Amino acid sequence: MNEALKELLDLLDLEQIELDIFRGRSPEERIQRVFGGQVAAQALVAAGRTVPKDRNVHSLHAYFIRPGDPSIPIVYNVDRLRDGRSFTTRRIVAVQHGKAIFTMSASFHVAEEGVTHQASVMPVVPDPATLPTFQDRMHELAADHPGLRDWLSRPRPVDARYASPLTWEAYRNPELRSAETNVWFRYDAELPDDPLLHVVLAAYASDFTLVDTILLAHGMAWGASDIMGASLDHAMWFHGPFRADDWLLYAQESPWSGRARGLARGEMFNTSGELVVSVVQEAMIRRTK
Repeated sequence: MNEALKELLDLLDLEQIELDIFRGRSPEERIQRVFGGQVAAQALVAAGRTVPKDRNVHSLHAYFIRPGDPSIPIVYNVDRLRDGRSFTTRRIVAVQHGKAIFTMSASFHVAEEGVTHQASVMPVVPDPATLPTFQDRMHELAADHPGLRDWLSRPRPVDARYASPLTWEAYRNPELRSAETNVWFRYDAELPDDPLLHVVLAAYASDFTLVDTILLAHGMAWGASDIMGASLDHAMWFHGPFRADDWLLYAQESPWSGRARGLARGEMFNTSGELVVSVVQEAMIRRTK
């Protein structure tokens, strides 16, 4: 297990400071704001610690309200909205400087039998073992950008392998522009058999590439184009059990952008082609010039 993954698992081990009140921290690095996937993952951990073990999260709906300050802890307040016979609902508010920076509603469900179908088909893409890592693909692209090269050199908790163009590649070659992105990802270490942990890690990873799918359609890239962006809201549905330390294909598309916003959708498939997670996110995309 690399140090980045150890650090992430430590960040997800929240401190309980009172009944239904938890405290989390951010990585010790100089970044402008807290990564949205981190806040979503920590909020889901806080909610999960107030729910019986026989209930697994099946959906979450979140709003990013203010940028998070990485220099101070984040306090997560959990409101127990409902404890029914089959479903449990929680509302989580993340607070810094006395103000809400993030809210989430999460629903948990007892395992039940039901009618089953799957209309979504996993895209046909190369096997992840045949694809280079994200860092290897970006190494040459970032040769003329020292700051980006330093950022890429840091160890990462997630092994991501793109089966489609990167935003930087489409920035340099307009023929590569597309409103679709396919990314294999996994956490490259054997993880505990805790269903909540695997869901939380999928939530963390889900925020990495959705906005990039919007940028890819326009040939824009972070650090190269005159743009600023941020996640506005984020929704996920968890359809069945999966492991975040096994390969998952994250198939994403952006059906629309405009008015300084963009919409992106994603589906996560396991290697057997089963749809295990659905994701939708809207993001702010503004030109700075």
